[in-house]
Amino acid sequence: MVEGTKTYRYNESRAKGENKNGDPKKFQLNDRNVHTNNTIAYVQILGTGMDTHDTLPSVLLFFDKQRFIFNAGEGLQRFCAEHKIKLSKIDYICLSRVCSETAGGLPGLLLTLAGMGEGMSVNIWGPSNLQLLVDAMKSFIPHAAMVHTNLISNAAVEQTKSGLSPCSSAASLPATRKFADPVVIVKNEVVKISAMLLLPSCLEGNDVKPSDISVIYVCELHEIMGKFNKEKADALGLKVKTKYRELQNGKSVKSDCQDIMVHPSDVMGPPIPGPVVFIVDCPTNSHAEELLSMQSLNGYYSDFVGNSPYSCKAVNCIIHLTPPSVVNSPSYEKWMKKFGTAQHIMAGHSMKHVEIPILKSSTRMAVRLNYLCPQFFPNPAFGSFQQHNDAASGSIASREVHISQFCESISAENLLKFTLRPHSHLGLDKSNVPSPMAPSEVIDELLSENPGIIDAVQHVSQFWHKPGGKKEDITAIPDGTIIYERPLLDGNTVPCFLKNIRRDDLEIVLLGTGSSQPSKYRNVSSIYINLFSKGSLLLDCGEGTLAQLRRRYGMEGADSAVRNLRCIWISHIHADHHAGIARILTLRRDLLKGLPHERLLVIGPMHLERFLDAYQRLEDLDMQFLDCRSTMDASWKALEGSTLFAGESCLQGCSKRRKLSIPAENLTSSLLRSLNDVLGEAGLERLISFPVVHCPEAFGVILKASERINSVGEVIQGWKLVYSGDTRPCPEVMEASYGATILIHEATFEDCMVDEAIAKNHSTTKEAIEVGDSASAYCVILTHFSQRYPKIPALDEINMRKTCIAFDLMSVNIADLPVLPNILPYLKLLFKKDVMIDNSDDV
Repeated sequence: MVEGTKTYRYNESRAKGENKNGDPKKFQLNDRNVHTNNTIAYVQILGTGMDTHDTLPSVLLFFDKQRFIFNAGEGLQRFCAEHKIKLSKIDYICLSRVCSETAGGLPGLLLTLAGMGEGMSVNIWGPSNLQLLVDAMKSFIPHAAMVHTNLISNAAVEQTKSGLSPCSSAASLPATRKFADPVVIVKNEVVKISAMLLLPSCLEGNDVKPSDISVIYVCELHEIMGKFNKEKADALGLKVKTKYRELQNGKSVKSDCQDIMVHPSDVMGPPIPGPVVFIVDCPTNSHAEELLSMQSLNGYYSDFVGNSPYSCKAVNCIIHLTPPSVVNSPSYEKWMKKFGTAQHIMAGHSMKHVEIPILKSSTRMAVRLNYLCPQFFPNPAFGSFQQHNDAASGSIASREVHISQFCESISAENLLKFTLRPHSHLGLDKSNVPSPMAPSEVIDELLSENPGIIDAVQHVSQFWHKPGGKKEDITAIPDGTIIYERPLLDGNTVPCFLKNIRRDDLEIVLLGTGSSQPSKYRNVSSIYINLFSKGSLLLDCGEGTLAQLRRRYGMEGADSAVRNLRCIWISHIHADHHAGIARILTLRRDLLKGLPHERLLVIGPMHLERFLDAYQRLEDLDMQFLDCRSTMDASWKALEGSTLFAGESCLQGCSKRRKLSIPAENLTSSLLRSLNDVLGEAGLERLISFPVVHCPEAFGVILKASERINSVGEVIQGWKLVYSGDTRPCPEVMEASYGATILIHEATFEDCMVDEAIAKNHSTTKEAIEVGDSASAYCVILTHFSQRYPKIPALDEINMRKTCIAFDLMSVNIADLPVLPNILPYLKLLFKKDVMIDNSDDV
């Protein structure tokens, strides 16, 4: 049974190539074009997450006039921008499961499509729990997003809801498990796509979660007509040439010379069967048991014997999104053997090609930045993935050898194609698979176009070696620019909060520094506050945050970072600041499964709570929510003067606010006390939210470190970090930033675009710097740049002597803070050819 919106009839017309009046569009393919070999069609692996394993890859089914995307994990938009895949051409999004791994990129993608103008719409297909995700997204997806949701369920299952099996949960699965015919979700002149539900067999006795409901997609192209035999036509008395065309189009005609009817089969050669592609996501061994027993797949098995010789449909390609642990199970191996000569593409987190970064543009820029200043721009941790693979039980390579013993299999590679049309090219196509990129090649390219960088690298390295002074040092860099350097780290000039600072006190990692939507060079907002042995925090958590953590720290390092999170703070409800939170929370849940731990505190605006509460109907996020307003300065002062205390025991095992029987004000006080304890363990005195001028319920945040006592008993003031979130310059930001050690301030627009900044409640570069100057902040880091500035923002000649601009994965250790502003002129030199490049054509 298919449940959908009332727009489904319109969607069918769109799929058939009709306009709103029901008339054929000019590009509509006629029967002759469709059923001959003139079209181009292929399936292609879109390697989102293939190097970072934060999400399942997507699959593109391409036709001349239609595009289908299977799964939309985090990073899909950025991937499409990198590889020039036009999002506006996507007609359908089909989800194999509904969870953060397969649908984490859906919110951002829908917002982008909504911004492409009126008339832009997209069909989304998925299991019935897709509605849970759609309901959750309503808190921040505008009505302008033309989303037509179509739910796939099993009619036989729906009729037997009265009895719940022992493995049932919120999915309401029945005890009686019958299999209905596949649901045809698309059928037009080009392709027929069918969907089949795959549910766990419950043999393991575990409860079925909504995110465990999976869908198998079967894509069948129409057969290609056989060759017209003119000699046979002449023998049957056909003289009028127009009748040839009618026969080729499947119509019978009357002979011109004989009293007979001539049928297409009389003059046409045997047709060539259309290619068949499976897309399979079998997440557990329990699903594999059920997969093996699905009778609806019998007609696709090579050993199937039906009522006629045409009953069996040969499958040409199977794309497996199944994890390797399940692929190697006896049930799954037995199922794979049933497909004879089908080409198997193993795309379920294969580790074979992780040494090739998926986002080459940002990787190339990271290599250049690392060459200039490795202290602030560490080398991306791609090598650690391969190391992680070697340590894992059973390498991927051995698994591939094991599989290839009984079927034709290949490990998925980024942009690997399987050509479906023309028939003469049927099969694998590796022509678009990226080649490895050696860092040395990137550096050689840089030096050939900008030889002065060699001297710049030497100058930068001296910042960590030469002694500080009380007077400004004057240095000339190769392009003739004079740099006035601030005094470096020195006992006489270092402010009190940096005295005797340790490198394991604080590190700030800018995971995402762009605004609105991901681009080739900059991901969306996220800041990782690394407190080392005392834990960590995330300030904002845009889409792709987990992937960025893995690019910075590697697989094991990123898992450790997520495991040791103390809290996540979200500034406002815009998707570019929070769309990655579900993936982080579900990973932390899985990493800590079976271990004693507390639910993670998420601090954010009240609209975020609505989204998270709704999302938790889909999968448990293992979190507690605290409104930003409850962490404002007034709330902390009220708590300090209050004797109210709700015991911590009332929070144990409670995932949602509505499940608690204690009053809301008692709960808030208890959560605030819990936050106070968490901050204390992290060496922080306070986390204070403050309102800013952007959208309703938008906030900035202050992190204040506790005082320290040095070896001689001297009390040293703790550092103060302020993050503005998205905002116009306002008194609240100014007051919060007063005396800050570090001010991280948004600088979305260049100075000449102040009118647009005002209209959209953002700040310009100059305005952000002036806030830092007026507030006497020690150091200002600019971030959240418009994606119109793909590499480096436009910077006017203004006083930036205590300012630096952020890049993705830039890592600032507090001990290096006095050096940071000195790097800016060298960054300008590094990107002097890229100050302003229009990147809009790539999206």
